[in-house]
Amino acid sequence: MARRHPARENPQSPPPADVPAGAPGIGRRRFLGYVLAAPTLTVAAQAGAEALAPATAEAAEAVIPSLPGPAELLDLNDLLTTAALPTSHLVTIRVDADGTAHFALPRAEVGQGVTTSSAMLIAEELDLPLEKVRVTLADARPELLFNQLTGGSNTTVSTYTPIRVAAAVARGRLLHAASLVLGEAVSTLTTKAGTVLSPAGAVLGYGELAARAAAVTDTAVAVTLKKRADFRVIGTPRRRQDALDAVTGRKKFAMDLRVEGALPTMVCRPPTINGTVRSVANLAAVRAMPGVTDVVTVSTGVAVRARTFGQCVDAVRALDVDWGPGTAEDATDATVLAELRRAELPLVVPPLPLLTKAVDARFTFHFASNAALETNCAIADVRPDSAEIWASLKAPIVAQEQIALRLGLPVTAVKVHVTEGGGSFGRKLFHDAAHEAAEISRKLGKPVKLMWHRTDDFRQGRTHPMSTSRVRATYALGEVLTYEQRHTSVATDFGHGIGEVLTAEAARLPVADLTFSEAMFQLTQISPYHLGVTTQLLAETDKGYNTGSMRNIYSPNVRTAQELVLDELARRMGEDAYALRRRLVKEPRARAVLDKVAQLGRWGRPMAPGTAQGIAVHPEYHSYVAVLAEIDCRPATTGRTVPNAYTGPRVTKVVCAVDAGLAVNPRGLEAQMMGGVSDGIALVLTSGLHLKDGAFLESSWDNYFYTRQWNTPPELEIVVMPPTGDTPGGAGELAVAAAMAAVACAYGRATGTMPTVFPVNHTTPLPFTPSPTVPPIPASPTDGRDGIL
Repeated sequence: MARRHPARENPQSPPPADVPAGAPGIGRRRFLGYVLAAPTLTVAAQAGAEALAPATAEAAEAVIPSLPGPAELLDLNDLLTTAALPTSHLVTIRVDADGTAHFALPRAEVGQGVTTSSAMLIAEELDLPLEKVRVTLADARPELLFNQLTGGSNTTVSTYTPIRVAAAVARGRLLHAASLVLGEAVSTLTTKAGTVLSPAGAVLGYGELAARAAAVTDTAVAVTLKKRADFRVIGTPRRRQDALDAVTGRKKFAMDLRVEGALPTMVCRPPTINGTVRSVANLAAVRAMPGVTDVVTVSTGVAVRARTFGQCVDAVRALDVDWGPGTAEDATDATVLAELRRAELPLVVPPLPLLTKAVDARFTFHFASNAALETNCAIADVRPDSAEIWASLKAPIVAQEQIALRLGLPVTAVKVHVTEGGGSFGRKLFHDAAHEAAEISRKLGKPVKLMWHRTDDFRQGRTHPMSTSRVRATYALGEVLTYEQRHTSVATDFGHGIGEVLTAEAARLPVADLTFSEAMFQLTQISPYHLGVTTQLLAETDKGYNTGSMRNIYSPNVRTAQELVLDELARRMGEDAYALRRRLVKEPRARAVLDKVAQLGRWGRPMAPGTAQGIAVHPEYHSYVAVLAEIDCRPATTGRTVPNAYTGPRVTKVVCAVDAGLAVNPRGLEAQMMGGVSDGIALVLTSGLHLKDGAFLESSWDNYFYTRQWNTPPELEIVVMPPTGDTPGGAGELAVAAAMAAVACAYGRATGTMPTVFPVNHTTPLPFTPSPTVPPIPASPTDGRDGIL
């Protein structure tokens, strides 16, 4: 795989063309921070130390320009950043006597690398070696309000300025302390690699100065941040700080923690979605099984606590439960699709024969699993007057407040510790494992280490909702006149709100939930093209499913539908698909990434029948990405056989160009794009859930066909564009929509038929035999099951 970094693209990395020389930027602005009263140096940013959106150039003129959509004026990322500002001064950096800087990040690390990028910001402004920065995850802190939510690709955007300001305050304070020790003016001193240097050659380590730099009372301090030209850490590719621990198995996740008395616990779950327990016929017999300490009925099934997880599995499989109906009883893919069709909002612009022509299309996107590689898990120790929870949580304040409410405890009596997570993609916005563990612990009066089986996560866990997109685009004389898109979806659960309990509860209200979803839709959907009069609207249906905001929320499906229609418009108007996009694209930054992938991917090169290229661009959260994909749909490829697997078409090449404003860690940005590309390929070709009789047939990764080695592109090139602003844009979700759309377009061009059902293998006979729903999980392996955890 080839990599390209900003320095290689443009070694000088000049300011963007639309920023005049000498114009004030974030590196030239003064900020107010605080030195807080503490035994050692502790600092914070001012309340409201804002992050600036990357500058954008004026849009190119189009024959029939589209008015800006809501998300082009204020998007979800802007909203989250603004909401976090008032409490930014409550997030602190501490310098200890050993010269290390400590920062408790009020976000979740789930593999996206935010602990490393946060450490880079501190190392940059503090002039400290990166290895001397320790970033941990903060416990739930209700006083942070909206400032402890991990979502919307917002972590680096919203914390970029506050972290830098706090680090700059610490550096200034250390310089001041050194000037008192040395008797020299602060202006004569410099900092390097965690030390203060004097012109006379004196060297003082930060650790020596930490206590002296501390304050007795909170003190306001003005600081000036570094200019971008002076950066030595930000913008350079760095290895993740947790990489070694991750690959050597030393990294600690929730299930690796040892909490006194917390024994393995699992739940026997219903055979249909959200079924209920009527009765259990053999409670006494299961309680008498080897290693089992407790069996109890809870709201989600029957919980079993035992000495080992193997014994839990055996007990869960042995339970004889009479199950009541669930919330989607007897539902199938066909019944949900019919319900979605009935709920579609009408299109309002009719084709006008003799005056205009129209492209009409309807797309179906099936349920997709939101299971992460780390299965759902949590530890809980609930006592009569307190509770303590350990879990990977992206909305820990909501978890703390809702668990306290349901336990009847004050919020201050519930401690929630945020652990690192092995993946999320939106899954860990929900605290269902933590809530369930707390419920079980309270009923038993004992601590529990709850783990969902992978089958639990696929069948009863969070899914990306099934949806349809109805599109009509009218055109005449080679110009697009109107574009209408009516996206209809099984309801997305936004019960996590935007990080605290008020919006979380509001999102669940019978009337407010659709309003909340429509707001989320409008805050995230941006059409990158001038398509005349443009409207994109959302409708929702059935709330009987456990859904979630899987990576990108609505964008992959919405953008895929639009890009496929754009390909069809190009075909009907006799224009090259790339040339049409280039002519209609709104922003120069979008055009730049589009041009880059077309150039590197050799758009339009001769290709064998049954193979083709696809291209797409996606703007999101002040960032832009374009993807060119090549696919092989020839029988020799689609007919490949891999035991117990689905092969099908293969994406053979992907070129991805990303402009995320200022990339803090280009290597981390590359990794995000790689993951997004794999997601996009899976959503088009292989990964979907089959719903039958109120249950999903897929039960684990062995029959939910995420992109595998035999379907990944042999050629993958990621290009990080030169900086186009002084602040970062969103990146975590960015590549999924563009990759999905590009692969779908390539598939349509290779087969000669526009795909309308995703994944494209969903209508084929199942390439696997579904596992039974009773017992709910497969048998435990026999190796190593007797070891006490």
